[in-house]
Amino acid sequence: MKLSNETIQSLARHLDDCARQAHDTPKITDTHPDMDWDDAYAVQDAIRGRQLARGARIVGYKAGLTSHAKMRQMGVETPVFGYLVDTFSVPDGGACKVAELIHPKVEPEIAFVTKTELKGPGCHIAAVLAATDFVIPGIEVIDSRYRDFRFDLKSVVADNTSAARFVVGGQPLAVENVDLRTIGVVLEKNGVPVAFGAGAAVLGHPAAAIAMLANHLGARGESIPAGSLILSGGITEAVAVAAGDNVTLRVQDMGSTSLRFI
Repeated sequence: MKLSNETIQSLARHLDDCARQAHDTPKITDTHPDMDWDDAYAVQDAIRGRQLARGARIVGYKAGLTSHAKMRQMGVETPVFGYLVDTFSVPDGGACKVAELIHPKVEPEIAFVTKTELKGPGCHIAAVLAATDFVIPGIEVIDSRYRDFRFDLKSVVADNTSAARFVVGGQPLAVENVDLRTIGVVLEKNGVPVAFGAGAAVLGHPAAAIAMLANHLGARGESIPAGSLILSGGITEAVAVAAGDNVTLRVQDMGSTSLRFI
């Protein structure tokens, strides 16, 4: 690590305040260009600690920048990982307040719910599928705290990979005898299809993102507990939204989930 604990706590407080007050900031590597990956995840951990101290509860994890479309859109080459707390959750069909966010975008995802613990190193797709209770449609609302959505990978890791809100719904689907690579998705905004894709857009198989997450956590002495909800990553490019928009995700054999922006 390159940064002092005092600096890490200061950066966490700054990014946490930006999220709570819905105001943006230049990316933190502008002032700390020497920060390394351990520093970035340490800032993320410190933000998580602040949220838990306020009463939030960890409900799962997320993989970010896992599709080639998203990597191209954001100009990066490596997936990143973050966490989900209950305060991010929006009920299926519920409302998301735009005033609480900076510049929200939505992306369609396949969400996994685990029935047994997943732990790296050495986690692979078969292990993920064996540990999966079911998959379900999910929409993630991302909202980078960085001005104009401009960031590098270390800055976005520190910012909990732009996590803001999420919704899941539709029909839970068991993974046995289903090829998640060919599952098709359609994202609609105000009744108009705006993005299309299939599960294979996420690292060739969405379970690959979960395996990478488990191995990432394993290297840090952590695991994915049973009962976790995991967003496996955006299948398409993110779509900007504003107050008045209604967004629906339709996933083959899983039904749909939706939310509205007010």
